Amino acid sequence: MAEKVRLLENYLSCHVCSETFRDPVSLSCNHSFCSSCLQKFWKQTKNKNCPICKRKSSKDDPIVNFTLKELADSVAGRQKSGSSETEKGEKKLTVVCSKHEEVPKLFCVDEQRAVCTVCDFSLHHSHKVVPVEEAVSDLKEQLKSDLKSLQDKRNKYKQVEETYNEVIQHSKKQLLSTERQIRAEFNKLQQFLREEEESRLAALREEEEQKGRTISREMKMIEEQISSLSDSISAVEEELQKHSVPFLSSYKDTQSRARAQSSVSDPQLVSGALIDVAKHLGNLSFRVWEKMKEKVHFSPVILDSNTAHCCLYLSDDLTSVRRGDTKQQLPDNPERNTNYCTLFGSEGFSSGKHSWEVEVGDHPVWFVGLVKESVDRKGECSASPKYGIWCLMHHSGKYTNGVGQTVTVKKSLQRIRVQLDYDRGEVSFYHPEDMTHICTHRDTFTEKLFPYFSIGNAGDAKTSDIKICQTEI
Repeated sequence: MAEKVRLLENYLSCHVCSETFRDPVSLSCNHSFCSSCLQKFWKQTKNKNCPICKRKSSKDDPIVNFTLKELADSVAGRQKSGSSETEKGEKKLTVVCSKHEEVPKLFCVDEQRAVCTVCDFSLHHSHKVVPVEEAVSDLKEQLKSDLKSLQDKRNKYKQVEETYNEVIQHSKKQLLSTERQIRAEFNKLQQFLREEEESRLAALREEEEQKGRTISREMKMIEEQISSLSDSISAVEEELQKHSVPFLSSYKDTQSRARAQSSVSDPQLVSGALIDVAKHLGNLSFRVWEKMKEKVHFSPVILDSNTAHCCLYLSDDLTSVRRGDTKQQLPDNPERNTNYCTLFGSEGFSSGKHSWEVEVGDHPVWFVGLVKESVDRKGECSASPKYGIWCLMHHSGKYTNGVGQTVTVKKSLQRIRVQLDYDRGEVSFYHPEDMTHICTHRDTFTEKLFPYFSIGNAGDAKTSDIKICQTEI
């Protein structure tokens, strides 16, 4: 029965619109079509040939085949009565052509749109046209791929957003920690200046007291001389008041005492009685600065905490580093080394000569040297010039130069001098005690180089920090 219904539906289908006949007309060649479909086809092709066999029609306006119409309407009526309201709504919403209420059956890949088989199918003969179901399946697969790309992109943005949140929180910690250390350093400097100020004020007061005592002593002697001279003057004046005989009997002694006192040297002011102001104020700031230099420490290399692996712990002054047993919660910022326990110096070099010393102590595994700015900080790379790292390394009791060559040393290295001659393309390593040469890398440098430090796992061994030491070029 179903086969018969299918054959009947095919017999009652218009070969232009592929729908059940509406007002069917039959040509002399016995091919039938919807009246409106045939007229539109003829209008498009500008002839009156049969759409199937191409035979020219003998009738310009074929009349409706009412027998075929009744049969077609009857079949269409059964289909309509058997369909649900939802299906009718979906059919209405999925039509391609408003003129024919055509449900899409074909899809033009070239123009990326559904095709009305009545109006414009003939316009797509040279295009790639596929069934709608196939097109929908392919397009959904493409859309699924686009959806996954969007989801992946969103996840990446979320990861970056999360990292930024970590950066914000870490920056707040850095702010508080750095403020604390700055205040501590300035408190030390201020304490030194306060102590130096009190010391110099005390020296000033001591000089004033010492010179005051000298002046007091001199003034006491002056007062005694004035008193003695006043007594002698009074005696002479009294002698001059005597008459001739008493005067003659006593003047001799008075005269002798007066002449003895007159022969005493005149009083002199003591030199240096005033405070030596120049001694206290002359080059005061410079002399304080010179003394301050004995209290402060200069490091030729400052470690960059923003490049440090989460297992590395830096000193407050950023001149020494140790490897810890636990990982710190640090943001994965672009500068940070995440795959190896590595960190860089804060200042890079792109010309000239530079030198510093590193105290490695008794660490069993370490890497010391220079690294190019663009080195991969997140992925796999070996400590060799091939990857932009020029270093000396110690591992398994051996010293190597990063290119697979073992380096012979006279004794275990506790301290190393690193020397860069950028313009000549040389990175050299020396014993700092006697400047014995250890090894040299020669290369052509094309970008900024940074001091490089990496610390391996020491196991159960107790190790000291790796420190940057001051050195002269």
